[in-house]
Amino acid sequence: MISLQGLTKRFGDTTVLDGIDLQIADGERVVVIGPSGTGKSTLLRCLNFLDRPDAGTITVGDVRVDAARATRSDILALRRATSFVFQNYALFANKTAVENITEALTTVQGRPRAEAEQRARDILAETGLAEKADSYPAALSGGQQQRVGIGRAMAIGADLMLFDEPTSALDPEWVGEVLDLMRRVAEQRQTMLIVTHEMQFAREIADRIVFIDNGRIVESGPPQAVLDAPQDERLKRFLRRVA
Repeated sequence: MISLQGLTKRFGDTTVLDGIDLQIADGERVVVIGPSGTGKSTLLRCLNFLDRPDAGTITVGDVRVDAARATRSDILALRRATSFVFQNYALFANKTAVENITEALTTVQGRPRAEAEQRARDILAETGLAEKADSYPAALSGGQQQRVGIGRAMAIGADLMLFDEPTSALDPEWVGEVLDLMRRVAEQRQTMLIVTHEMQFAREIADRIVFIDNGRIVESGPPQAVLDAPQDERLKRFLRRVA
């Protein structure tokens, strides 16, 4: 079970997250939608302390962290329980595909290098990139780079996978292959929290859709309820713009 209680984040005088409460069941796939600048990506970044929350508690499995009192060991434990897929891939340019995944396993989990490399090659085969194992990011398409990024997150075996608009930096021709891989991950009942602007994908993959506006959860429910029968006027306006 993942639980966020009173999660708050401010940048100067601007409150970006305003007391977010959210529970995610094991194996549940939750998609977050909302206007740009409303706190969606900040929510993900605060969840594993890429941005430090100002207040609130975060629970992922057996790890519980109070934002106001979080120690370095608390933050490391939380990061071990989560994995992050960035919109801009965030691969090491000087490392091959297999090395990018191996690095995460040795650094985050302390695995022996030989074991980590074998795990990395197995993951690349699973993502359809076995033949690209020794290629550097510059030699890969955007879609292939993002699939390596997803493979890196898969390899860790975290309780929760976080996806921050994973297709937003891609050319349209590469979007499909990334979404297909995410569907395969979802079919394994991996717990996922996904920020996306792909409404059709959200409809297909989500157990629940959460609409955020001005740093607050405004509406939440199954895809059909949220997308086809929205109740809040802000959500109705948002869906008219993105339809």
